[in-house]
Amino acid sequence: MNLDAFSVSLSVKDLAKSQSFYEKLGFEVAGGDPEQYWLILRNRVGGTTIGLFQGMFPKNMLTFNPGWSADAEPLQEFTDIREIQEALQQAGVASGAEIASESDGPASFMLEDPDGNPVLIDQHVSKPK
Repeated sequence: MNLDAFSVSLSVKDLAKSQSFYEKLGFEVAGGDPEQYWLILRNRVGGTTIGLFQGMFPKNMLTFNPGWSADAEPLQEFTDIREIQEALQQAGVASGAEIASESDGPASFMLEDPDGNPVLIDQHVSKPK
């Protein structure tokens, strides 16, 4: 199963302090909106992406973005989130709120690993027709 772009979404207490800390580790702002209390940072040398989210999520979580490259560029070919959710359900993995199979475009769902760690599958793009 291809889940495309991967990042760690961190629940932070102070967005500006966290941004400053991660910039010292070589990360640069690649997206987001500090007025809405979230930023996406990338370490271009290592190709690592993290999201900083103040007051949005109760815990840190793993995030996958079907349809996006590691550079947040739309992919021409990818596995749609609805196909991913269906495959997980067939494998016996509970995947939160079900996405309507006849829908298309952006959608998301959450699940938890066996240790209670949240995993977000968050598709931001529509599949090319």
